[in-house]
Amino acid sequence: MSDSNPVIHLAVRGEKTGDKLLDLWSRYSYVVIFIAIQIAYIIVAKNITWGSVMLVLRQSAVIGIIGFGMALVILVGDIDLSVGSGLVLISGLSAYVYNATNSPLITLLGALGMGIAAGLINGLLVGIAKMPPFIVTLATMLIFRSMALYISDSKLYELNSTLSTFSTFHYGFGNSAVLSFPIVGLMFLLIAFAEIYMCTSTKYGKKIYALGSNAKAARLAGINTEWLKVSLFAICGLLVGFAAFINLAMNRSVSPATTGQSFEMFAIAGIVLGGISMSGGKGHVAGIIFGTLSFTQVSRIIDAFELSTTVNNTVKGIILLLAIALQMIKRPSKD
Repeated sequence: MSDSNPVIHLAVRGEKTGDKLLDLWSRYSYVVIFIAIQIAYIIVAKNITWGSVMLVLRQSAVIGIIGFGMALVILVGDIDLSVGSGLVLISGLSAYVYNATNSPLITLLGALGMGIAAGLINGLLVGIAKMPPFIVTLATMLIFRSMALYISDSKLYELNSTLSTFSTFHYGFGNSAVLSFPIVGLMFLLIAFAEIYMCTSTKYGKKIYALGSNAKAARLAGINTEWLKVSLFAICGLLVGFAAFINLAMNRSVSPATTGQSFEMFAIAGIVLGGISMSGGKGHVAGIIFGTLSFTQVSRIIDAFELSTTVNNTVKGIILLLAIALQMIKRPSKD
């Protein structure tokens, strides 16, 4: 017998509406967080221009590209802590390659090759040797940074500004724009769209989510999980290599002691703010665009408040914790 009590119907309808809102929040909370941070910046800065928006895109390029690489590793439940140290080592060695060849193209190919090599080292140790990814990448983080310091004798890696292609490489590519869009920002968006397509519209992308959701079921389904992990670490290394090339083009010099410091944490922050689950198998990679831009904007909010640089990471950490806490609000499961 159907229940015609209007109070019950209203309660059920309200419950369904609440469930739908919670579902939408759990899937797209990164959009709300992004909008909230932009509103906060507008209020604090009191003056926002198209140029300042494009500056955020430019400043997000290196971390964002690294983030898209690390996200693939995180989606299968692993992690890569070596990306920041890998960035400084590859940037530094790429400076040597450029100074020796006067060729941005050869420099790019060298950076990509070094990135793949670094990623394969991590991938083979994790995927084939079955070593814990946290320990492996913590070790390579120390190795890459130490190598960068040793090779340069703790001096700056710097591009030779007297070479004929220097102006094109540094100013024309690293610090130029197309229709007011920074070229490095467009590179970030291009990689973002390529990865979104790969993860949503290819068999390879479906394998990534399958492995991250249930490794045992993925193996039973015929997925070569070991080599899939190797390939993901290699892609992560490839994107770190490209980020290193962009970083060198933008800044023309690299400090082996400070460049890339905490970049692995910043990349993870952008990924988490973008709604990717650290446990693997969940999240839309499109959210990384919003997450990275949000994290970059947080730095600008801190600058607008004219806070001491010593508390910069403290504020970022608090905001990150609040964002994660908000993302944990989900629809309650029913038995």
